Amino acid sequence: MNTPAQESNTRKRCFDPVVDEHTRLLVLGSLPGEQSLAKAEYYGNRQNRFWFLMSEVIDLDLVSMTYAMRLQTLLDHGVGLWDVVAEAHRPGSLDSRIQNHDDNDLLGLFAGLPQLVTIAFNGGTAARLGLKVLGEQASRYRIVRLPSSSPAYTLSYTEKSSQWRLLKQALHPAD
Repeated sequence: MNTPAQESNTRKRCFDPVVDEHTRLLVLGSLPGEQSLAKAEYYGNRQNRFWFLMSEVIDLDLVSMTYAMRLQTLLDHGVGLWDVVAEAHRPGSLDSRIQNHDDNDLLGLFAGLPQLVTIAFNGGTAARLGLKVLGEQASRYRIVRLPSSSPAYTLSYTEKSSQWRLLKQALHPAD
């Protein structure tokens, strides 16, 4: 087990993006937490509500699927995942502890996503850092700031869900 000093000196890296040429909606988090990193899975903390919230957005039960099926199902529905922070020092999992971060090349990724229309930020830190990276290019996309799916953000599930369900419009604009 790492001591607190060792843990704070360890740089944590995000996962590869989960996108394809059909991605219309990209959900950007800040940086995976400890449990997600340990499992090598986006939103791997069982207390994180991400998979429940996205189940409501796409009207399919992602929670009961294997991780690989969850990712494929998101892609099949035009949804991609990535993080704003490429790498950072962060003791623990709280976004407020992110230090000395390097940003992902969001604009480079977006250039390869011809159908991308909506960028959704999962939480305030992701939005604050991501919008800084996007700069003036943010105006090219529909930007949605979502309450964090993290258990550290104590807004009720019902309140989170009502805001996350707005992403349905990004996937089905005519509905």
